[in-house]
Amino acid sequence: MRCIYFSKCGSCKLYEEGYEAQFFKKVNIIKDEFREFEIENFELFKSKDKNFRDRAEFRIVHDKNHINYAMHKLTKDGLLPIKSCQIVNPMISAAMKILKKEIEKKDILREKLFSIEFLSSSKKDLLTTLIYHKKLDSKWQEEAFKLSDKLDIKIVGRSRKVKIVIKEEFINEELLIDNKIYKFRYFENSFTQPNSFINRQMISWAKKHSKDFKGDLLELYCGHGNFTIPLSENFNKVLATEISKTSIKSAVLNTKLNDIENITFVRLSSEEISSALNKEREFRRLKGIDLDSFNFKTVLVDPPRAGLDKKTRDFIKKFQNIIYISCNPMTLKRDLKELCLDFKIEKFALFDQFPYTTHLESGVILKRQKR
Repeated sequence: MRCIYFSKCGSCKLYEEGYEAQFFKKVNIIKDEFREFEIENFELFKSKDKNFRDRAEFRIVHDKNHINYAMHKLTKDGLLPIKSCQIVNPMISAAMKILKKEIEKKDILREKLFSIEFLSSSKKDLLTTLIYHKKLDSKWQEEAFKLSDKLDIKIVGRSRKVKIVIKEEFINEELLIDNKIYKFRYFENSFTQPNSFINRQMISWAKKHSKDFKGDLLELYCGHGNFTIPLSENFNKVLATEISKTSIKSAVLNTKLNDIENITFVRLSSEEISSALNKEREFRRLKGIDLDSFNFKTVLVDPPRAGLDKKTRDFIKKFQNIIYISCNPMTLKRDLKELCLDFKIEKFALFDQFPYTTHLESGVILKRQKR
């Protein structure tokens, strides 16, 4: 991929070499960082080299009656106006151009527009969030409905403490994984994987390497059920936890879309569910759920960049198998140093979720060592 904004736009920090070179540069850094674990083989998963992002956010800069999309500069000293973006998928790319033209035609849509967010799916479903530094009223809503009809897109308007939904606040997605389609509904302002090509490979990898695990699965940080739903086929029962109300709402709906009945979702933090399973504390949100009926042998964790807290690390040592999905190699390394006192790394995968950045996602399968 060649981009006229390389060396200027802060979105892409690795740009001096082609995609292959920058990917293996990142891989080699991780291999060196994890050398002490004596990992024999890293499974590598490359991204598409362009048009890979299904979610994108842009600031808006104003020039009289015109607007431009903008990104933070690589030098971090302001905003860089851009006319296009090669890392977003074709649907978002096309929408960026036509949406800009239509918004410029209407003062009420253009004035004090601060940023625009795009969320898309392989089902050609597109949701745009328009964020303003002004109050949104009925006149704005009327013009937003016209815009939605004309462009056949869903719109959410946001300003301080105000949210206006035009048509729907979600998109529908279908992920083809190992020749099977899984249906998902992604809601506005909730976390979704930005690179669906890599996301499908991450799910397939986790499903493949857990297919012979026995018993039930406990999942922490389950989100909208991205891993939960496909992996549920490998286990008798699944208990999945998450602290976000929106994500739990979406996860419950997604089980219905896929006709899955062996998953129980509950809104609890990792620390709370460990306290509940250790019988240290009772929670009203667990009312009607018989924790003693689960035969947990496997735990899946997909924590934020901070990784696992000490209590959660200690808690997951009780399981026979750990599936660890990480978005931060440094906190993963810290956690593995402690976990590997009792567990052996069976599989280690690297996923390039964010090409042209220094970032790599990791997947690790750990099995308890026999003593």
